[in-house]
Amino acid sequence: MAFDYDSELRYLDPSFRASLGIRSGDHVLDVGCGSGRTTRDAARIAAEGRVVGVDVSQARIEEARELAAADGLRNVVFEVADAQTHPFRDAEFDLVMSRFGTMFFTDPMAAFTNLARSTTTGGRLVMTVWQERAVNEWAGPLIDAILGDSAEAPADDSAFSLADRESTRSLLESAGFGDVGFSDVSRPVWYGADVDAAFDAVLQLRGPQEVLGRFTGAALHRAMGRLRTQLAAHATPEGVLFGSRAWIVVARRR
Repeated sequence: MAFDYDSELRYLDPSFRASLGIRSGDHVLDVGCGSGRTTRDAARIAAEGRVVGVDVSQARIEEARELAAADGLRNVVFEVADAQTHPFRDAEFDLVMSRFGTMFFTDPMAAFTNLARSTTTGGRLVMTVWQERAVNEWAGPLIDAILGDSAEAPADDSAFSLADRESTRSLLESAGFGDVGFSDVSRPVWYGADVDAAFDAVLQLRGPQEVLGRFTGAALHRAMGRLRTQLAAHATPEGVLFGSRAWIVVARRR
């Protein structure tokens, strides 16, 4: 079963939705749309416009298409596409939005330049990105607990590639955006109703998978035990919650 990002991000979503400012006639692009929850939400508001969701995962896009059809949405389409290189039409979109889908570009300058090209003059870019690893409990303390006495940090820090405000501002301005602003969002991520559910969910995530892959035999068993202990320490009546910090980045096409 695929990891349920919509459930994980349930406490972060309201701030993201409030920042979008979608209008009924907008043409919208959702970058890294996954199974399309954010895309479908946008399509309901942009009822007289058009919404396009793109993702590199064929399986996620197929799921998104099925869910949109079940909802009876006729103004939304989903495409398997890499937003970094996809030939969108010039000035095609009034809004480019992304919920944690823009941190993984192999060439961020090329990607945001492509997105700027496809955005109308004065059009908006709104994206949610993670702040640095150290202020995110799901990435810092959780991974540290699995590692135990091992001092070696995870090799993949791509999830935090847009964490630094000044470098991200410079990137977006060089790509063709202006009026770049950052809003701090501090809300928990949700991993499951109880420790067992959270344990199964976390094992599907790339970060924990990477560090657990360093262990074998008894050492792996102990690492799994440390993971379960850490999850138990974050169990609440609302589920297993870990603190998170993100930026909502808003910019306009110059």
